[in-house]
Amino acid sequence: MTDERFTDRLRGENRGTWDAAATHGFVRQLFAGTLPDERMAAYLVQDYRFVDGFMALLGAAVATADTFASRRRLAEFLGDVAGDESTYFVDAMEDLGAAERQDAPDTDSTAGFKRIFAEATETRNYAAILAVLVVCEWLYLDWATRESNRAEAPEGYGGYPARYVHAEWVRLHDYPDFHDLVAFLRDEVDRVAAQSAENASTAREFFRRTVELELAFFGQS
Repeated sequence: MTDERFTDRLRGENRGTWDAAATHGFVRQLFAGTLPDERMAAYLVQDYRFVDGFMALLGAAVATADTFASRRRLAEFLGDVAGDESTYFVDAMEDLGAAERQDAPDTDSTAGFKRIFAEATETRNYAAILAVLVVCEWLYLDWATRESNRAEAPEGYGGYPARYVHAEWVRLHDYPDFHDLVAFLRDEVDRVAAQSAENASTAREFFRRTVELELAFFGQS
C-alpha cells in the first residue's frame, strides 16, 4: 500500500510534459527580464481571452461542489480572478502597448483552453472541473517558485524579475493565499478521486489534457 497522494501520482504520470512547461524558455526569460515586450504582450492578450471561460468554469465548480466549505472557498477564488488578476491584465497590456495585438487570431492552444474549459463546465462533473483547475493553478505555482527559474532573476531582486509587468505576474502566483489555494485544490482532487474509480479516471484524463495545453501555450505565446 502506498501513501502517495493522487495528485502527486497524476503529476508523476505527466512529469515530462509538466516539467517542460514549468521550466520553459518563456518562464526563464520572464524571470531574467529578457522576454521581449512583443512576446509578453502576445502571451497576455491570448491568456486574457480565456478568462471569461475560466470564470464560467469556476462558477460550475461552485455549483457542483459537494460541501459548503468547498463552495465558499471556490467562490472566494472566483472573486480573486475577477479582481486583482483582471486588474493586472489591463494594466500590463496597456504598459506593453498590446492594443494592436487585440485583433490577432487565437493560437491553437488558446482555442484548446477555451474548449476544455467549456467541456469541463458542461460536464457538471466536479472531478473534471477540479482536474482542470488544479493544473492551471498548481503548475503556475510550480514555475513561479522553482529555484532554477528564480536563479535567472537579476541579483538583488530576491528571485523576482526587475520589471513590474514580469514581477507582478510571478507575484500573483507566489503569495501565501495562492499557496493555500493550490493546497485546497489538491486536497479536493485527492478527496473526490477517492470517492470512486470513475471520478479518478475522469480527473486523470482532464489533468493530462490540461498539462499538455499548458506546455503548448508557453510554446505558442
